Amino acid sequence: MSNPTSPKTKIPQLTDYHHLINIDTRWKDNDLYGHVNNVVYYSYFDTIINRYLIEHANLDIHTGSTIGLMVSSQCNYYTSVAFPDKLVGAFAVNKIGNSSVEYDVAIFKEKHVTASARGTMTHVFVDRNTRKPTPISGILRDALTKALKN
Repeated sequence: MSNPTSPKTKIPQLTDYHHLINIDTRWKDNDLYGHVNNVVYYSYFDTIINRYLIEHANLDIHTGSTIGLMVSSQCNYYTSVAFPDKLVGAFAVNKIGNSSVEYDVAIFKEKHVTASARGTMTHVFVDRNTRKPTPISGILRDALTKALKN
């Protein structure tokens, strides 16, 4: 885990994000060390991102002509979380390109203002059938633009 007291480490704050969702930890999220396993955070991040896209950009994950493929991801961990913690997932957009978008996602313990973990993930939007990049436009671009960090 990162040293949260290091002067070089800026730990994200809840107010850094535009969109929040509640996340319940599950018993199976814990590993043998008694905390949520690092790979589970990526599942949380996927859920946060896709909920935003479905609810705010009307992304049709089942039959839509455009889909997002994850091409990059990373995560920094600041404090442990464990079942039965209640969590808050946070979402913002760092940058939007022609066919790609970089997300900023974080996990907070409920009622905490400092992140337990923060990740960045990059989607490239492609045609479902050809898998060739497709421009981000319309309601998708509008929804992503609304979530841009200032």
